[in-house]
Amino acid sequence: MEAEIEAVKQAYAALNRGDIDGFVKDFDPWIVRVEFEGSPMAGAFHGIEAVKAHVVQGRSTWAEGTCEPKKFVTSGDKVLVLCRVHVRLKDQTDWLEGSTADVFSFRDGKIIEFRTFADEREALEY
Repeated sequence: MEAEIEAVKQAYAALNRGDIDGFVKDFDPWIVRVEFEGSPMAGAFHGIEAVKAHVVQGRSTWAEGTCEPKKFVTSGDKVLVLCRVHVRLKDQTDWLEGSTADVFSFRDGKIIEFRTFADEREALEY
């Protein structure tokens, strides 16, 4: 799973520099994106264009910030990433800190599903 972990690392690097096309370069055209209920961008998004729009919309609320991967765990065709989120929203001076757990599912070298969980335990059970 070294290639898959590297693809995920590159995706986060692209996201953090605002390169949406770079972020999705290893996503399958029929990608499924699911963000946990209760998050500002909660929902399910199907297909590369819907996922790109979702990411652009979410990033448009940021003045600045990053999602920094801290730990990678592999299981079967999945890569679990524990992330530290550090953002400042537009029109705000305070920084927001948090943690998420992202699960990327792979098939034939492409990311076919990208799920975000608020709870690491839920992500590990997925």
